[in-house]
Amino acid sequence: MRVRFTHSFDYKPTPQTTVGYLAGMEATVKRECAEQAIAAGKAVEVEPAGKSADGAD
Repeated sequence: MRVRFTHSFDYKPTPQTTVGYLAGMEATVKRECAEQAIAAGKAVEVEPAGKSADGAD
């Protein structure tokens, strides 16, 4: 999923690993990361680059 982080967010895919995302970053991340960040109110989903809303290119 592609998201824009509105606040800094730390994603922990495993107990030994932390991936930090800074406010203002826009990135494609794993669905689990995106869902956690959106649920925490720290990110919003964005349309992937090159795709139009109606599906026409």
